[in-house]
Amino acid sequence: MNRRKKIISIISLTCAIMVFSMLIPASNGLEEVYAASTSGNTIDRSSPNVITDDDRADADAQLKAHMDSILKRTNPDEYTLKKLNDTFYSAVYYIANTEMSVSELWAYVGEMKAKLDAVVPDVSVTKPTTEFLQVGNNWETPSVSYGQQVSIVLPIINLGSEELTDLVVSPVVSNDVKEWPFEPDTTGYGQSFAEIPGNPFGGNYEAGMFARRELTFQFTVREDVMTGYYPLKFQVWYTKAGVRCEEPVELNVYVYTQGKPGAGHIGGDDGAVESKPRIIVTGFETNPKEVYAGDTFLVTIHVKNTSKDKAVNNVLFDMQAVESGTEANTTYAVFLPTSGSSSVYTDSIGPGNEFDINIEMTAKTDLTQKPYVITVKMKYDAGKDIDLTDEAKVSVPVLQEAKYDTSTIEAMPASISVGNQSNVMFSIYNTGKTTFYNLQVKYEGDSIEGGDTFLGTLKPGETGNVDSMLTAVAPTADDGTIIARVSFENESGQEVSFVREFTIDVYEETFDEPMMPEMPEENGQKGVSLPVIIGIAAAAAVIVLIVVITVIRKKKKKAAALKLEEELLDTKDED
Repeated sequence: MNRRKKIISIISLTCAIMVFSMLIPASNGLEEVYAASTSGNTIDRSSPNVITDDDRADADAQLKAHMDSILKRTNPDEYTLKKLNDTFYSAVYYIANTEMSVSELWAYVGEMKAKLDAVVPDVSVTKPTTEFLQVGNNWETPSVSYGQQVSIVLPIINLGSEELTDLVVSPVVSNDVKEWPFEPDTTGYGQSFAEIPGNPFGGNYEAGMFARRELTFQFTVREDVMTGYYPLKFQVWYTKAGVRCEEPVELNVYVYTQGKPGAGHIGGDDGAVESKPRIIVTGFETNPKEVYAGDTFLVTIHVKNTSKDKAVNNVLFDMQAVESGTEANTTYAVFLPTSGSSSVYTDSIGPGNEFDINIEMTAKTDLTQKPYVITVKMKYDAGKDIDLTDEAKVSVPVLQEAKYDTSTIEAMPASISVGNQSNVMFSIYNTGKTTFYNLQVKYEGDSIEGGDTFLGTLKPGETGNVDSMLTAVAPTADDGTIIARVSFENESGQEVSFVREFTIDVYEETFDEPMMPEMPEENGQKGVSLPVIIGIAAAAAVIVLIVVITVIRKKKKKAAALKLEEELLDTKDED
């Protein structure tokens, strides 16, 4: 505890003489900062040799990469990490607020890299946490932002010759935002795994990396996290040769965090640099709500001055849509302002006040259905500080209207009796730029049933062929119209349907039966009339008479034939 108090005293003393920047250019993942111009600066800002904001961003990025390299190759203690942070942020502040030439900028970057190296006695030697457990060299310092959910992958290698078993790894969590950048989890973050093999080659690093174990921890960055490098400490318990370790091994890694404007820096004096107003985008909407390719729409972007005591003046907003597509090797903006200008100006936004940016745009007709980014670039003054800048992005989803067509529906046969089937065939064409999902056809009609057909996915430009069998279940009671209902889901998951009509005539098959004459009613009962009976009897008599005459004639002919035969026999006997 005495050593800790000494370290805190040294940190407090150092903070008294330290000047930090609250913001640095967003291009390197840190907050952007600018300060009042140095008095007496005689450099001509219009000269091409004077550094630009992009030059400053490149310089900051190089210094951050060098800082990451030092942390990866070393294991600095708390006091050394404090000195590294002091040196790093003083350099960033100087670059953000000093006018200089390009050559002077890179000379200064080289000088500050040397100063960072000098903070650590020997940056070329990795200091192992223990004699056998280390963090693998594939570890890369993550960069995270406030409120973000992140996955931290911790690679553990065993350089010892003996196998370790029953390992338990837990991060050292704290409620203090200056010590732990993530939301504390009440359930804990401990993880365990069965074993990590020993190193049979006597500490060979490549063999250790090959047999490493990687554990993934899920964290949520605190909303009040500070900007800077946080050390993450992990304790590892293990069993070696059947004996449980008395104390855990401690593995240290680092994470770079991006805090909210004004959140301060790790190890820094939060009051050393006066914070400057920031303009942030709080939301947006479009009118109409759904934007289709080729539509003209009004986009309203809500921005807010986050400062509680400073107004921002001479505010210029410039909306730049992402570029897409090629026409003769030329890219073009996906959204074009109808007025021809993409800029909006306002005199002032008061402390804590909001302002709405309204601009009418037209979406290109050939856009693919997906979200497209609009970058909002902001330039403004705040008190003595001029030409401060901020940047934000919003994504506008663009939809493509589903386009389709069908061929003529053919039903064969088009006229069927109840119980029989008709084969229905036609084609569905996807003539738009969106894919149809779960494409299917269902039929509606009182005289038919069945025929439901599922086609699945139909991509732009493709044809789906429908081949259905419909069964007749009742005679047609109307004009025989049958409805084919086609439905599918577009790329937004919305259901789209349309109908096509055709006709099938369904009839009931019948057979003719002889009709009996109806008898007149007698005493309330139906019967056969007397004339009908007489007619029937006469007809029967005629038939009987014809039969009798025919029989008589046949008998007469037979008798004549017998008589002739006898006469011929008698004549023969006489001869």
